[in-house]
Amino acid sequence: MEERQLIERVLAGDPAAERALYDANVDRVHRLCYRLAGGDADLAQDFTQETFLRAFDRLADFRQQAALSTWLHTIAVSVSLNGMRKVKRRQSRETPLEREDLSGALTPRHAEPDLKQRLKRAIARLPEPYRVVFLMYDVEGYTHEEIGTVLGMPTGTSKARLSRARARLREELAAFAGEWAT
Repeated sequence: MEERQLIERVLAGDPAAERALYDANVDRVHRLCYRLAGGDADLAQDFTQETFLRAFDRLADFRQQAALSTWLHTIAVSVSLNGMRKVKRRQSRETPLEREDLSGALTPRHAEPDLKQRLKRAIARLPEPYRVVFLMYDVEGYTHEEIGTVLGMPTGTSKARLSRARARLREELAAFAGEWAT
């Protein structure tokens, strides 16, 4: 069924069409939310659900100038980024259960053999505009044109942010490469 017809059926109240629209898009939306949630499956599920709730609530406003998937991904990015900001604010207000050692002694640092975890933390520390483009392009496989459409920016800006994100990751992980060389 053509996307336009499916949207019309959803707007007419057809639950089967609503389910078909959801099924056709949920996997890619969830993967994007998962990446933007830093790999937290529960948050990704919440963000995915919120994305579709908003999408179905606002489907009548969809102008069909771009693909429905692009519109859904725009909503998913917005929901995920706003959700992560709330999580960070909540975490910053919480008192840690374990107090830091205030004795002044330095904690010895150990080499970290797990590149995957190190990379995950490095990506999480990227500034939000860089992290979003990096995840969408390098991890999820979006084109710069799609990223520009979803995030409302020129293609060149997407390319520049990706370049800067990669440069920061190279800097942060350079020491890790040395651990393997020795």
